[in-house]
Amino acid sequence: MRTSLTLASIAIATGANAWGAAQCFSQKWALANFTSLVAFGDSYTDDSRLGYFISHNGSAPPVGYNNPVSYHAADGGRTWVEYVKQYTGANLYNYAVSGAVCSNSITPRWFSAINAPFPDIAGYELPAYLNDSQYYYPNGTKFMNNPSDGTVYAIWIGTNDLGYAALIQDEQVAGTNITTYVDCVYDQLSRVYANGGRFFVILNVAPLNLAPEYGIPGQGGVGPNQYWPDKSGNLTEISERMLEQVVTVNSIYDYRTPFEVEIARRYPGASFAVFNVHDLMQDIHDNPTVYLNGTAPLNVTGVVNACNATGGNCVASPSPDSFMWYDELHPSEQVERVVARTFVDVVSGVSSFATYWSS
Repeated sequence: MRTSLTLASIAIATGANAWGAAQCFSQKWALANFTSLVAFGDSYTDDSRLGYFISHNGSAPPVGYNNPVSYHAADGGRTWVEYVKQYTGANLYNYAVSGAVCSNSITPRWFSAINAPFPDIAGYELPAYLNDSQYYYPNGTKFMNNPSDGTVYAIWIGTNDLGYAALIQDEQVAGTNITTYVDCVYDQLSRVYANGGRFFVILNVAPLNLAPEYGIPGQGGVGPNQYWPDKSGNLTEISERMLEQVVTVNSIYDYRTPFEVEIARRYPGASFAVFNVHDLMQDIHDNPTVYLNGTAPLNVTGVVNACNATGGNCVASPSPDSFMWYDELHPSEQVERVVARTFVDVVSGVSSFATYWSS
């Protein structure tokens, strides 16, 4: 009997997606009314913040900046947070910046268009949120309408931290590693918690080894491209290393989140969900007919927008919803819609792609 109980506990702790487990854990998610979403991340989430930096010579948006929706984001259309807003009517405060990592003190990545590293979560996104959370318009109206009992804080980061010019090429700051990057994620959540946040969703790392940027040759993987123009070497080895990095980070999330929340009690009174977006995207890859709905034959290895290695001479498919990937690195808009629909289930406490924890 003890062995059976132990095995069951391990299955739950490692994020098993059985419906019964989700029902059990949803009891730990006490969000009564989802009113606002505050998002941190990179190009998988960014609407237009990087564009502001580019168009303002590297200067950040002012306090109280209303981040406009982009209909030409990195997925070719709108990002998942905009669909969450559409599906639920929630207020959206999107601090994600394309190219971002969790911290430039770990994996800084230079961006020549602003003559500086890409703005990161620790150094830019979190401070921008903290400033906005205290900001009032001149007429006395508070900028952020986000009561603590109805606001969800979501973080989806790792695509750049693990990728080109960062961990996969051993270009992180000396003395840092994958665990340093994961530490950074929880440190940012601590900053939000100290500011009053109580409902958190960690989106784990996407299956980057399936993206053409890091895929296996013959299965969609590519060589030099617009995001890694000098890519060379054993492409299969690169893909396998990315796989190892992704599964390592996601395993850490599965074990560390319940430890931090329920054992170490780092966030008293808070509720956490780990959204297994990795397995969701893996399922899209394995069962595209369930998720993709374009008019062309469904395609989980090719891209909507095919460009040369400098990002030029692009040719776009007339059926973007047939594809899993928009380009070598970014999921298609249809995939982001699926992520958004599933996220709504996650914050409703009923998703089979989430595990829930509370302190």
